[in-house]
Amino acid sequence: MESKKVVTRTIPTLAAAAALAMVVTSCALPRVYKVTVQQGNVITQQMVDSLRPGMTREQVAYVMGEPVIKNPFDQDRWDYVYTLRVPGVVNDHMKMSLFFTDGLLSHFVGDLAPSDQQAEIPEQEEGSAE
Repeated sequence: MESKKVVTRTIPTLAAAAALAMVVTSCALPRVYKVTVQQGNVITQQMVDSLRPGMTREQVAYVMGEPVIKNPFDQDRWDYVYTLRVPGVVNDHMKMSLFFTDGLLSHFVGDLAPSDQQAEIPEQEEGSAE
């Protein structure tokens, strides 16, 4: 009878010890996988630096890609939106709006502007032409 008591006590003790050993020796605690979500058109500084007033729609589409959002009421405006979400790490949102007049790029506004290096190039070209 005494051996039966010992067996019934050791089984729960062994199970608890095995569970504790698995938790202690595991590489990391279980984590939930977090999905990276990218949506829209990727917008880079290099792309913005390549834009020039007077470019055709085809040239702009070659540089920036076709916009995901096209305004059905205003064909002369292209909107680019890019969102990157990595839960707990990054939440990035960028916007660019490009405006056309007579089929040519007139101006653009958004979260990125032409870099200083790109803005200096036309001034140098004008100075060397004189």
